[in-house]
Parts: sequence; C-alpha cells; structure tokens
Amino acid sequence: MRIFLALTLLIFSLEAKSLFSNSDQADNAKYINSLKDLVIATQKTRGLTNSYLNGNTSTLLLIHGNKRDMKRAIGIMESLPLASNPIVRDRATNISQALIRLNNKAFKLKPSVTFDSYTEQIEQTLMLAQTVSKQGSKELNELGQEASVIMMEIILPLTEQIGRMRGMGSGIVAKGAINDIQKFAMLAMLDEIDDLDSKLQADMKDVLSRNRDKYDLNIDKNLSEVKEAIKKYATLTSTKVLQGGSGLDPNEFFNQGTDIISTLINIYNSNNKAIIEDSKGWI
Repeated sequence: MRIFLALTLLIFSLEAKSLFSNSDQADNAKYINSLKDLVIATQKTRGLTNSYLNGNTSTLLLIHGNKRDMKRAIGIMESLPLASNPIVRDRATNISQALIRLNNKAFKLKPSVTFDSYTEQIEQTLMLAQTVSKQGSKELNELGQEASVIMMEIILPLTEQIGRMRGMGSGIVAKGAINDIQKFAMLAMLDEIDDLDSKLQADMKDVLSRNRDKYDLNIDKNLSEVKEAIKKYATLTSTKVLQGGSGLDPNEFFNQGTDIISTLINIYNSNNKAIIEDSKGWI
C-alpha cells in the first residue's frame, strides 16, 4: 500500500509529464530543425545572389554551396515522419519545386526581381513553419509548445528580417547607391527587428524561469549577445547603409548579419534540444 501511494504521489509531482517518451515530439523537433536549415540556406542564397548581381562577383562559389544546402535540407524534410501529413507535404512540395525553378533562373533576372522571388519563397517556408508548429502542437508537452512557438514564430521571422537587411544592404553597399523604395524597406525591417528581438528576450525569460534545467548553459550568453549585436547592426544600417553605404565593404556587412543569425540559430538549437530532452520519459 505504501509503495502504491508513493508511486501515485510521484506521478502527480512530475509536472504532468508522461512516464513514456514522446516520440512524436522528438520527430517534430527533427523536422523543424531541417526546416530551419532550409530557411537559412535560402536566405544566404538570396543575399549573396543580390550582392553578386550588383557587382560583387566574389560571392559566386558561396551561392552554389548554399544551393546545395537547400537541396540537402529539403531531402531530409521529405524523409521524416511529419512529411506524411498531407498539409505539410503539399506545402513543402510546392516550396521545393518553386525553389528549384528559381535557383535555375536567378542569375538571369534583375536583382530586385531575384531578391523578391527568394523572399516570397522564404515567406512561404515561414508559413509552413507556423503550420508545422500548429499541426504538431497537440503532440507536444507544455515546454514543447512554448519553445516551438518561439522557434517558429519569433526566431525564424527574426532571422528573416536580419537576412533581408543583410541581403538588401550588401547589395546597396556593392552598388554604392540606395533608392527610396530600398530606404523605406530597410526602415520597416529595422522596426520589425526591434519588435521581434524584444519579444524573443521577454518570451525566453519567461520559459527559462520555469525550465532552466532543460536548457544549455550558454542560453543567457547567447540572448545577451544577440541583443547587443542587433543594436550595433541597426546603428550601422541607419548611419551608413541608409546613406548609400559609402566606405563599407559589402562582404563585411553581409558577414555581420550572418554572425547575428548564427547566434539566433544557437538560441533556436537550444530550444530544439530542450524539446527533445522534454520528449524523453523515465521508462
């Protein structure tokens, strides 16, 4: 009787977590990791192609490498269980087919057309990310649900805004001129980046206050670093790029944006690892 009572109390004290592993949650984490890789590779391809078409020919080899990364990410996504979901499968197929067509003709288009075309496909991929988040939410534990929203609806959109500013900005710097349309677009990006970063910091603080043991030791450092780096990048964009980019190196501006995205991906990966850890049971 005492053993039974002790076991009952243990079950109710485990924060409503199952004693059995949640394989669906683990599979979902693998899919969203590959989805992240697709977004990042497409963002890099867009930015580097824009810089190349504006005269920075040194980006050519990097473009081809990122196109291979796009194909690799799509292949992994197609091999995972979540790909059998008809809604996810159909949207992912449409995106992959559109990206193949775009990759084959990107160098033949005007820089602004190529940039906008890649942006459209990234937006479709971000919509797929939100679909995956919502489709899989019923299979996730509480931490999984919260972390998934942060990853799909805050971090990935934030990498996109940084990626757009990085790509458009490096093209402006390579050309040495900025037009009014680009200026207004960059100002809108700056506002969106500030909003998303504020939300990231607040939401992560809330999740960490209740799940600190699920996260790696670098999470606070990464959050602090990304906040400071975004502030510096925004200042550089406002004071230099919006004035035409005189005195800047396009590759350096691009690389600074890439460094911010890399730190954001560290935060993304910390959340994904937390989801995987939370999917494990005790039996």
